[in-house]
Amino acid sequence: MRTIFFAAVVVTFLASSGYTQMGGGMMGGQKAEAGKGQMMQQQGMMQQKGMMEQNQMMGGMMNMTGSMSGMMGDMSGMMKNMTPERMKGMSGLMKDMSKQMTEMSAIMEKGKATEQEMKKLNESMQKMQKTMSGWGKKK
Repeated sequence: MRTIFFAAVVVTFLASSGYTQMGGGMMGGQKAEAGKGQMMQQQGMMQQKGMMEQNQMMGGMMNMTGSMSGMMGDMSGMMKNMTPERMKGMSGLMKDMSKQMTEMSAIMEKGKATEQEMKKLNESMQKMQKTMSGWGKKK
């Protein structure tokens, strides 16, 4: 039940953040044209500061969210015959996933991320995936 709730929260978060990233809807033609010069200027500044372009950042976020969704599905399947030791491990992993979601949310709220921030998030995700893959081998 908790897994379903958590998955629903993740889906809701993604849907609302996607709508917010679009500015609450589609921009009019005039606004889009007026913003092109400013966007080009910002991209130049972002590259100098080690910032990622928004499409790169969002692609990374989508990949991480997809990975989390898959991990939640795997965790759901593992809950049937779980030992107390494994419950503690899963609890720790769920806390790590929650922390990861909070960090992703903060980055999305800013609307930008440095390459270093995204690298840290990816490393954290790989660590969680490695932990889960180890559980499958211990059966």
